[in-house]
Amino acid sequence: MPARRRASHPVERTHWHILWRLVEGHTPDEIASLLGSTARWVPTMVQRWNQAGEPGIRDRRLTLPGAPPLLTSEHQQELDHALDQPPADGGLWSGPKVAAWMAERLGRPVNPRRGWDYLQRLGRSTRVPRPQHEQSDAATQQAFKKTARGGPRAAAGVSSSQPGTMAPG
Repeated sequence: MPARRRASHPVERTHWHILWRLVEGHTPDEIASLLGSTARWVPTMVQRWNQAGEPGIRDRRLTLPGAPPLLTSEHQQELDHALDQPPADGGLWSGPKVAAWMAERLGRPVNPRRGWDYLQRLGRSTRVPRPQHEQSDAATQQAFKKTARGGPRAAAGVSSSQPGTMAPG
């Protein structure tokens, strides 16, 4: 089976398709319009084929190392220890607070999204206190929690184990 048919990655298949069409006698402009690329890309693929053969046709994006991490391993350990303590302004750690901590250490601005990423990377989560209504009364809420264990059915004398039966009493 030809290598162009064995290619499992779509980009590699397109690269093989470029070479196949070129061998058939099509011009780079025709190949580019047919495959949705630019005419300058066709000679680049030919050059890669001539220099490296089959490995030159592979998708090189898959081997790129990517950007280095913002924090070194030492900074990550320092952040992990800092997350065990409350933040400087009190409250709970959040993505923006972690980003501010990182900016302080790195000496440059850090996007709040990166703070959330590092919380996740270190196995932490953002913790947010439960919302409280501005007119809520803590004593009334506590009294409700103590007396409403069975819910409204228990207050009416209805058994929760079997629907429609009355509790003894």
